[in-house]
Amino acid sequence: MLPFCHLTLKAKKPLPPGYPQILETLGDHLRKRRLDLKLLQKEVAEIIGVDETTIYYWENNRVEPSLLYIPDVIKFLGYIPFKTTTDSFREQIILYRRLHGLTQKKLAQLLGVDFTTIGHWERGEHWPQQHLLDKLISLFTYQMSSLRQSGPRLGRVRKENP
Repeated sequence: MLPFCHLTLKAKKPLPPGYPQILETLGDHLRKRRLDLKLLQKEVAEIIGVDETTIYYWENNRVEPSLLYIPDVIKFLGYIPFKTTTDSFREQIILYRRLHGLTQKKLAQLLGVDFTTIGHWERGEHWPQQHLLDKLISLFTYQMSSLRQSGPRLGRVRKENP
């Protein structure tokens, strides 16, 4: 350039290859967050507690994270990457399990019921007895207060006809 020309060109740096433009899957959310933080898949794997290959599979939507890792994925992302607002009692049970990485069997142990009972509730085939409903509502209430701090809230509990 000529010594008397003081021109500075400014432009946005191009996004890295593979940067998701639309966040449709959990893998898209993971890849975007990792690239925003300028981390390697290996580093994310160490943070979440899985193998590097697992992060690769998740980001490329070859497999979904198992329930066990959903809480760690949410913690890494810093937000919940799926819908959390529902009036459906069935969906609230599923959402609670998902956010806490619980299988039907684990939730059943917490509530002191058979795991098939949880499946019946989630499919809307049965409605819990009052004492179990009270336990579930207290779990959901605790969940709602923690979600208020980190994101969207759950709706109210509504009884559904099976």
